[in-house]
Amino acid sequence: MVLLASAVCTKTGKTIVSRQFVEMTKARIEGLLAAFPKLMSTEKRHIQHTFVETDSVRYVYQPLEKLYMLLITTKTSNILEDLETLRLFSKVVLDCCKLVDESEVSKKSFDLIFAFDEIVALGYRESVNLAQVRTFVEMDSHEEKMYQAVRQSQERDAKVKMREKAKELQRQRIDAVKKGVRMTTPSSSYMSMTPVADSIYEIKVSKPETPKYTSTNKALKLGAKSKDVDLFVDQLKSEGEKVVSNNKTSTITSTSSTVQKDIHIKKEERLIAIVGRDGGVRNFELHGLISLRISNEIYQKIVLQFNFESGNIPLQTHPNIDKELFKTNRLIGLKNSTKPFPLDSEVGLLKWTLQSQEESAIPLSINCWPSENGYGGCDVNIEYNLEHADLELNNVTITVPLPFGNAPVIQECSGVYSYEPKKNVLIWSVAVVDSSNPTGSIEFEAPKSIASDFFPIKVDFMSKSSYNKIKPMEIRLVDDSTPVKFTSETSLYTGNYEIV
Repeated sequence: MVLLASAVCTKTGKTIVSRQFVEMTKARIEGLLAAFPKLMSTEKRHIQHTFVETDSVRYVYQPLEKLYMLLITTKTSNILEDLETLRLFSKVVLDCCKLVDESEVSKKSFDLIFAFDEIVALGYRESVNLAQVRTFVEMDSHEEKMYQAVRQSQERDAKVKMREKAKELQRQRIDAVKKGVRMTTPSSSYMSMTPVADSIYEIKVSKPETPKYTSTNKALKLGAKSKDVDLFVDQLKSEGEKVVSNNKTSTITSTSSTVQKDIHIKKEERLIAIVGRDGGVRNFELHGLISLRISNEIYQKIVLQFNFESGNIPLQTHPNIDKELFKTNRLIGLKNSTKPFPLDSEVGLLKWTLQSQEESAIPLSINCWPSENGYGGCDVNIEYNLEHADLELNNVTITVPLPFGNAPVIQECSGVYSYEPKKNVLIWSVAVVDSSNPTGSIEFEAPKSIASDFFPIKVDFMSKSSYNKIKPMEIRLVDDSTPVKFTSETSLYTGNYEIV
């Protein structure tokens, strides 16, 4: 086959990166690329590998999400070899770019050109695979590693000699002081080096004189109390901010990144799940806690109203909480209504533990399908599905173990992936999983592997929405039932979430 050029372009025909492999004028290659979108027929766009021909050349292309991987060959070339080369070019693009879009391809354009040059030389396909192309592009050199090791060793030796020299200078200085040598201090700020012995120098650093300030009756007095500052502090107190004052300054403190009221409620849930690779929940535990923090003594005697949306999750109240009041009216209050809540400390109000072996309890299901490809490796497809549409999961990370020393070849990925060779893991990350993005998948090829190499899979995520829907609705004072404002925060995170 004779391969004239390769290119990555958008579906509208815009060329992002192009590489020609035979001598050709710029006008000629631009004309060939400009003619490509006009030649495509709408009927062929849904075929996995498609081609169109003109009187002189053949266009072989493959869709890559929103882009096309395009090869321009002569009409006399072997179409089967063209398709095989096209698949290798597509794998190279997917391997170099984490996200196959216009900006990522533009950023990795030089890496792609170097990789394309390793596949084709003077218009003819080289006998290489993706692993070899990756090795050639990385240019891993044993001689370079040896050079770097020798250089680091020399730097360490130089640092040791430098410390020994500094100690020797210090000893010379101490000996000079013992012999009664007068040490002079320069009047200006500079560093001097005075010969003490052969090739031995004493380092002297002078200290700059501290300027003296004089003040008159009209001068500004530091630390004096200002009426404007007092008015500002009083205004902050009236708005509900907590202001801590010391002898000379006043500072505003906050316990979190958001401004908290004098009454703050925090709800935390920790999720533990062990799921079998063939289905079935081996262990599912949900541990939750609602705590209260009061920062103003006037709100220490309060009662809290909660909703009834806890479902079948059993709730347990603190021993000092009136249990009957909570069961009948969903109100949280102390058994002794005359006794106040503690000030400036978190107090647990409710806690719960949910254990289940039902698959419906799992908020995010992971399906891993490894299959042997007949070449000593496996083709792996992993898919996630959001089972609870009311949850919004953030920073979802799926960590897949891999065989030692074999990098995966990514075919398709929803989100972002990274390969860590030191830990032999593939990390698949998705920023947000919610009702608008409930499912996603990653597909890769792992050489020299078997199906059991990809387990256990670890899942991590966090969420500002909760599994248990119970939440505070209203807070009132015990004395006169006056409603008071409060702030709340919710967090759901994973403790140990694995597919084994």
